[in-house]
Amino acid sequence: MDIKSEEFKLMLEAAAEKGAKKALADVGLSDEEAIHDVHELRDLLDGWREVKKAVGQTVAKFLTTLVLAAIATALAVNVYTTGE
Repeated sequence: MDIKSEEFKLMLEAAAEKGAKKALADVGLSDEEAIHDVHELRDLLDGWREVKKAVGQTVAKFLTTLVLAAIATALAVNVYTTGE
């Protein structure tokens, strides 16, 4: 059996397309609303990333403020107890 290169490419493309359609159907993304579902998922993912970034920044600010408050308190206690 001798398959020409062009025939093989066409067969491979057809098999890949069939496999992709089956994979999309298996995860429930084969209907007309699938594109909207994907866009909604991307929007949710973008929102999640923004929340993670904001939480990280808030924690960093809180820790920085806590360290600075501890330093200020230590200095105040030192000045109060030594009188300097």
